[in-house]
Amino acid sequence: MNIEDFMLGYKAAWEQRNPAMFAALFLPDGQYHNTPFQVQCGTEQLAKYWERVKLQEDVQVTFEVLASTATSGIAHWHVTYQVASEELFQIWAKSTGTGLVARKPGDPLPRMVLDGVLQASFSGNLCSEARIWWHSMPQPA
Repeated sequence: MNIEDFMLGYKAAWEQRNPAMFAALFLPDGQYHNTPFQVQCGTEQLAKYWERVKLQEDVQVTFEVLASTATSGIAHWHVTYQVASEELFQIWAKSTGTGLVARKPGDPLPRMVLDGVLQASFSGNLCSEARIWWHSMPQPA
């Protein structure tokens, strides 16, 4: 596996909102650092973490490979999605440190924009470790 193949799988797993597809990109003991201070290790934790994408709709992922070697790579990725539940919106609002977007009861949930960088290492045809650095915000009207 190389960074291009990994990112194609990452894109497909996110757009299809498929935790098993995401976990299958990794070695059985693979690691995914979704922030610098949190890591999911192994197939079960990876799939459980990726369950949150089921709270997203109309997911669109693009990426650009920035660097590639035989065993590692770096890509810039960009995602937009429609928040599909109040639960996901609350998770986002608490994790970003920016507080809640001004919404009145009954207002529609926002469409979100995420932008980030992913660095990955590979062993054979699977990812051994991936790290992402990212930021999110509501899509401007």
